Amino acid sequence: MRPAPQSPPPLIAGLLRPQAYLHPAPAPRLIETHISWVILAGDYAYKLKKPLDLGFLDFSTLDKRLACCREEIRLNRRLAADIYLEVVAITGDADAPRIDGDGPVLEWAVKMRAFPAEATLDREVAISAAQIDAIADRVAAFHDAAEVTPAADPHGSADAVMLPVTANFAQLRALLPLAADAERAGQVDRLHAWSLTEGGRLRAHFAARKAGGCVRECHGDLHLGNIAWVDGHPLIFDAIEFNPGLRHIDVVNEIAFLVMDLLHRGREALAWRCLNRYLEHTGDYAGLAALPYYLVYRAMVRAKVAAILASQHAGEGGADFAECFAYLDLAERLATPHSTVLVLMHGVSGSGKTWHSQRLLEELGAIRLRSDVERKRLYGLSTLARSDSVPGGIYGAEAGARTLARLLELSGALLRAGFPVIVDATFIRRDWRQPFAGLAVELKLPWFLAAADAPPEVLRQRVARRAAAGADASEAGLDVLESQLAAREPFTADEAPHVLALEADANATLARIRAALGQASQGLDTPIG
Repeated sequence: MRPAPQSPPPLIAGLLRPQAYLHPAPAPRLIETHISWVILAGDYAYKLKKPLDLGFLDFSTLDKRLACCREEIRLNRRLAADIYLEVVAITGDADAPRIDGDGPVLEWAVKMRAFPAEATLDREVAISAAQIDAIADRVAAFHDAAEVTPAADPHGSADAVMLPVTANFAQLRALLPLAADAERAGQVDRLHAWSLTEGGRLRAHFAARKAGGCVRECHGDLHLGNIAWVDGHPLIFDAIEFNPGLRHIDVVNEIAFLVMDLLHRGREALAWRCLNRYLEHTGDYAGLAALPYYLVYRAMVRAKVAAILASQHAGEGGADFAECFAYLDLAERLATPHSTVLVLMHGVSGSGKTWHSQRLLEELGAIRLRSDVERKRLYGLSTLARSDSVPGGIYGAEAGARTLARLLELSGALLRAGFPVIVDATFIRRDWRQPFAGLAVELKLPWFLAAADAPPEVLRQRVARRAAAGADASEAGLDVLESQLAAREPFTADEAPHVLALEADANATLARIRAALGQASQGLDTPIG
């Protein structure tokens, strides 16, 4: 949202007077989006819908705006029940309107409990890792509880997924002066062609996701401008009420919007942190096959919104499409294939593998698979749940074989889909390392063993502290650590060239992996089109 830069309509101007309200509102303030007016009045905010028909939304009549106000209350109470209060009538006349006064209804508004406008995270100079973790946790829980779109409902079908993607390009072309800018016209054409080709390739994937219950009634507009940080917690608001097709979507389509927004703001490390945190909760690695498609789509959505705003607020010198063009550039980068790599973390419990792998995934834009998490998932356990109740336990030979097979299966699928992959397991035994090395060789990809270590007394201290805290997926205690120390198998001559000593120099490790990615990309990374 942005402050309104030009004179508002009379009704909105009237609502900027304190006497329009039954409660104290000493200095009402207007915030405007491309489809709404929001008036901050004392302890409350009132959101009015602009009388627009933009194709993807229709607020053209008073009855339609009322229906959408009611939907907005229903949908947003799922994530912000304390904020979304009721639908209220605006009465009186345009020059002297009243909230819930006498007389005919001029307009309808959603009444919300106000929170500081500057609390939205799109305004934050710095967003912390803890904030991103809390948001990812909240979104994962929301998706888990969200209503699954019925199989008979057309939303989420391959055609329904591709419809707004195609519509974006038509709407964008109508807004941009492409006839006078051959370079931008070519860019839009390339992105359109890529989206059509990629959407066609993914049709079976879209159908499988719908059949698997991965299409749900989501938020629909999950970017940082719709997330506030209030009282130490994320407040997610402004879900899409005006078009069910834009909220009955694949959950990966939803999280892709937030990831894209972080990438657009130059916060790549937080983007990959967010995605990985979400995936640790959901285990929805299969959905990543369409992640590039959704990232490009979401960048194009924001390009369109930026173009609408630029057109609405064009000055004497014409519309400023700089923000729109920035999103187009991002979309083209996201549509360009990149080389990938397989990184196997190596080390006993307490050696710092997970800490190092967190940094690596953020720096490399990788997907991390944690053996502790995936082992528990195989047995229906959450990340922090204890495994004592599982008959036979989850750390025997059979459970280990199942975990190895699952990690190998996921790694292969992700690498084939073009993602750098980090597998966070001990890898102290050669019979675990060899299948992954074989996978990398089969796929002709660079691979590394990122080895973490520490003196035995430090390892014991770390493991003891972690076990006492109970805030990690690992259940390894001191007895497990001692058995791991005794079971470590040295690297073979074939493995040695792939070993990276993390404790020696983490920056050198990153540099070597990036160099391998650069070599692997020779002739592979090609522009779209």
